[in-house]
Amino acid sequence: MKPAVKPVALREPLHAGLTALGLDLEPAQEEKLLAYLALLSKWNRVYNLTAVRELAAMVTQHLLDSLAVLPYLVGVRSLVDVGSGAGLPGIPLAIARPELAVTLVEGSHKKASFLQQACLELDLRGVAVAWERVERFVPPAPVDAAISRAFAELREFVRLARHLLAPGGLLLAMKGVYPLEELAQLPAEVTLRAVVPLKVPGLVAQRHLVVMEVA
Repeated sequence: MKPAVKPVALREPLHAGLTALGLDLEPAQEEKLLAYLALLSKWNRVYNLTAVRELAAMVTQHLLDSLAVLPYLVGVRSLVDVGSGAGLPGIPLAIARPELAVTLVEGSHKKASFLQQACLELDLRGVAVAWERVERFVPPAPVDAAISRAFAELREFVRLARHLLAPGGLLLAMKGVYPLEELAQLPAEVTLRAVVPLKVPGLVAQRHLVVMEVA
């Protein structure tokens, strides 16, 4: 595929959203976020990577939604994005924090192909793509944190992903409404550290980040 055209009209709403989140990114990083969005939109027409079709909606529902968790990655140097799909939240987080070692784990071949192409075109040198089911994936070294977005219920997320982590590592689950029933079913091998309400600029729907620690 030819390189996608950057959605220039989205520069202002993206910058405004980042400012509202308290994030100060370099202009080159904002441009790379827009380039990712354009690439996603282009591939989405053929591969159906996301149900969100309009670029303006993607800024809010994909970019800003993903980046809202950035303040909670303090001290995290290595991250696995479990069931990455179209690269969310892993790619936006990698663009915002280039020093972060990110692995995108995705079981779908077509989605993994998009992730590999996106990393190539966007020159994301700190990002690796693993075409594998998460329960079968073994990282080269245990990681600081694993994150998921609309992947599975909390209990299942813990079961599938806890082997990725170093002792004291974090499992970060991005959720919509407060997941009361799922929290009640958490297994004993994890400690619930926090359930943080996230405010995503331009998004009315509820968002929460569930932070769990593995012993």
